[in-house]
Amino acid sequence: MIQILQLPLGPLQTNCYIAACDETHEAVVIDPSWNGRYIADTVQEKGWTITKILLTHAHFDHVGGLAELKQIADAPIYIHPEAVEMLANANLSAKFFNLELEQPPAADEHLAEGDKIKVGNHELDVLFTPGHAPGHVSFYLADQHVIFDGDVLFQQSIGRTDLPGGDMQLLLQIIEDKLLVLPDETAVLSGHGPATTIGQEKQWNPFLK
Repeated sequence: MIQILQLPLGPLQTNCYIAACDETHEAVVIDPSWNGRYIADTVQEKGWTITKILLTHAHFDHVGGLAELKQIADAPIYIHPEAVEMLANANLSAKFFNLELEQPPAADEHLAEGDKIKVGNHELDVLFTPGHAPGHVSFYLADQHVIFDGDVLFQQSIGRTDLPGGDMQLLLQIIEDKLLVLPDETAVLSGHGPATTIGQEKQWNPFLK
């Protein structure tokens, strides 16, 4: 079983997720959005060990705690190659919004569609889900019907596409092809706001009508 913690952090209350294997106590951090020390302390209090840091994409509010977390945990950072440039400019993006951010380190490993990421005795499937941002990926925990989808699909909303590299038509196509084909009971754990399910979004999301 994978235990999942949701931590809304930083000025935009961006969701950081910690997913930990009950059997091995190995944990991955998905989108260390802010306050890397708090994320690390939370993991330590649970008796878990961070083995990987996974990025859905590299908008500054999803990587605000990355530099501090990497320094503390020294776990490898995973990112899609098309998001590398945005990660390298994260502190400049934050300044555009009058926010200070310690420049995140470069990633250690690259992600691709179809990759499988080990979380103890479990696996996350990597889905390439661009449209909101270049190099955006989602992580699907098939055996528990959970998807960590970053800023792709929200409760009754979708990711914004008015930022550099955004593409509304592509995003809607990706949602249809990659997310809506998942079982209706699949929990959607997104980068902002509460959890929802694929079934609820099929029924109620005004952007998907």
